Parts: sequence; C-alpha cells; structure tokens
Amino acid sequence: MFFQRTSEYKTRIPTAEEALPGRAEPIATSSLHTVLGTPIKPPFPDGMQQLIVGMGCFWGAERRFWQISGVYSTAAGYIGGETPNPTYDEVCSGRTGHNEVVLVVFDPEQVSFEQLLKVFWESHDPTQGMRQGNDTGTQYRSGIYVSDMAQRAKAEVSKLNFANALEDAGKGRITTEILVTTDFYYAEPYHQQYLDKNPGGYCGLGGTGVCMPG
Repeated sequence: MFFQRTSEYKTRIPTAEEALPGRAEPIATSSLHTVLGTPIKPPFPDGMQQLIVGMGCFWGAERRFWQISGVYSTAAGYIGGETPNPTYDEVCSGRTGHNEVVLVVFDPEQVSFEQLLKVFWESHDPTQGMRQGNDTGTQYRSGIYVSDMAQRAKAEVSKLNFANALEDAGKGRITTEILVTTDFYYAEPYHQQYLDKNPGGYCGLGGTGVCMPG
C-alpha cells in the first residue's frame, strides 16, 4: 500500500499519535553485503564499532562508506521515528518520522571514528534542514546517530569544527541532529547496496565544497 505524503509532513516530524502503527515483526531484508561479502546484520566480529548517518537518499551515502578502507559492512535503513518496523513507502509518506540512514560497521584500528565523520561532513550539505538537494522531506535530514556518549562527544566536537569552516566559507548554519542510537530498522533487500546492483541509479549525494579543518 502506498501512503501519500502531505506537505505538512515534508517539514515536520509527526507526533507518536500521528505516526503510522507499523508492525511487530521486522520486514525481510538481505543477509550479505553484495560488495564486501560480509554480514549486514550482527553479530559482527569482536572489536568492530558502529556509526549510523543520515545524509539524504541512502543509496549514494551507503556507496560512499563501503568504499572506505577499514569499513567492514554497511546497510541501508531507517532511524529516528515512531513507527516500528516501517516500510519504505511508509517512511516516504512522512508519517513515521524516520530518517533514511546508513549503518557503518568499521574496524577502529584501520579507520577512526573521526575519519568517518570527516567523510560524512564533506559528502553532503548539512545546512538544508528537511531536505538534501532536490530530495525534500523529513527522511532526508542530516543526522549522526551514535552508540554511546563518548561517540556523541566526538560528534559534537566535529560538528563545531565543521560549523566554523562553513561560516568561514560564507555557508549556512548546520541543521544536523546528533542522537544516541535509537532503534535501527533495516530497509528492504532492493535498497541494500542499491548502486552496486544498479550502477546507473540515482545518487543525489553532493557536498558543500568545504573541507573539515585539520
């Protein structure tokens, strides 16, 4: 079933009372990463850490991160809303409150959390609020979803540093939300590694041209 988006929910996240009911069981998804050959679901090997980011359409964002040395696995999914186990159509309706995001599982001995944040900031425009480029809606908002308060502190520092760089470049104010991880829901199989399966597919990823200081 397709749930029509109203203009109201392009810019405003619904309350719990307004959100769609969802379902008790997770929707079916893939098991293995088509590029890396690794599992996209836990358990992951000991020592791996996780970061979840929202930076517009998750297709291009996922490809950007699976290309990084030290990244063990990636997956497309939904986070930050009220509806349990949402579908793509439900998320696109604006009535779940979820963001399109990418789960990044990485080996901190090969790539640091700060290096991944640098890729995040430089690969999209974090000043656009509830949109990214031509993609408009709450599911396209910029966000960092961390595993613990230590990661959150690092994310807040990186946000401040990039905000200063944007200001120096005459750009706008950062609208990125930074939250300790809420429930992450895996997206449908066809969304996983979409641009590997569809090399000519849509990718709206684009940065500001501003580099992270340091």
